[in-house]
Amino acid sequence: MGDVANECGTVFETVVFLKHFRELPDHRQAGKVTYPLDEVLLLCLLAVVAGADTFVDIARFGTRKIDLMRRFRPFRDGTPSHDHLGDILATLDADQFQRCFVAWVASMTGAPEGVIAIDGKTLRRSHHGKGGKAAIHMVSAFAARQRLVLGQVKVAEKSNEIVAIPKLLDLMEIEGAIVTIDAMGCRRDIAQKVIDKKADYVLALKGNQGTLRDDVDLFCAEQKANRFADAEISRAETVDGDHSRIETRTTTVIQDVEWMRQRHKRPGLNRVVIVESARQIDGAITSETRVYITSLRLPAYLIGPIVRDHWSVENKLHWVMGMIFRDDECRVRTDHAPANFTTPKHMALNLIRRAPSKHSNRLRRKVAAWDDNFLACIIAG
Repeated sequence: MGDVANECGTVFETVVFLKHFRELPDHRQAGKVTYPLDEVLLLCLLAVVAGADTFVDIARFGTRKIDLMRRFRPFRDGTPSHDHLGDILATLDADQFQRCFVAWVASMTGAPEGVIAIDGKTLRRSHHGKGGKAAIHMVSAFAARQRLVLGQVKVAEKSNEIVAIPKLLDLMEIEGAIVTIDAMGCRRDIAQKVIDKKADYVLALKGNQGTLRDDVDLFCAEQKANRFADAEISRAETVDGDHSRIETRTTTVIQDVEWMRQRHKRPGLNRVVIVESARQIDGAITSETRVYITSLRLPAYLIGPIVRDHWSVENKLHWVMGMIFRDDECRVRTDHAPANFTTPKHMALNLIRRAPSKHSNRLRRKVAAWDDNFLACIIAG
């Protein structure tokens, strides 16, 4: 394993991440393996950090940067073509690949802190019209405070996020964290899974929850009309503004939920949270009310920021993957390749964010492409 002196002035064991992928099964016939799996994974990660968004990009990076890569591994037979890369990632077991990824992230972050936001995203170009294959949908877990991807699971065909979320939770150690999920995840079994793993939850509540949402709406309407005279509550208000936009958010936390816990059998349910938002943009005012259930026993001024942190998965992960890593343009479609290709992308994003640089994510990728020492420094992160 090679050591590389980087621009940080320190020597790092730059391919230490590979030890977490040693148990990843390689189903190729041993006697016919020209490109060892550890070299393929290292090639993919180096290339993606440096701006590669497709297998063609990665293959070209390999031919142009072979001297750099031989500082880390032998690469005696060079690097694979883009077709060969696609074949290798298509055959790797996606579940095993994820277990390796989760173990690697955990080694960097330790026990998670704060909000773990769980949300799904469809890889739009991964569909295959001729084969009748729909675009794949990935559910990701994102640590809002650390701004790191903790894990992701592909939603099985003819299934949905309800099945994928417990599978994702099983992959991770989440003790002490706060799991936030949109209305799709507001289910008894998911709430129980979070509680069993010694974490807390904040789950969005929408119309698809039937009588639970109806009961909460009726109760909240009655209490609001009575100015919450018969309920123990806490309330907090925040006002934010920029670029001719002013947003006022009022968070109300209702503590009297014993009747709801008994009627709807929601594990760990301790509070109902109402968030009322009023946005004024160029004189026009719009309003929205969102409702959540939570296992937390915190006042409104603490729960309000937790609710807001959930949206970091949209702004700091999904948007970045779409705009910086061009996820929505990726046409990888074969077998496990679409799901597996998200793993080096998420690894690259985690490493780029931890890099010792004040540049934007986009510029860090460019500098990594221009400066081999900076690229080595990022991989060592």
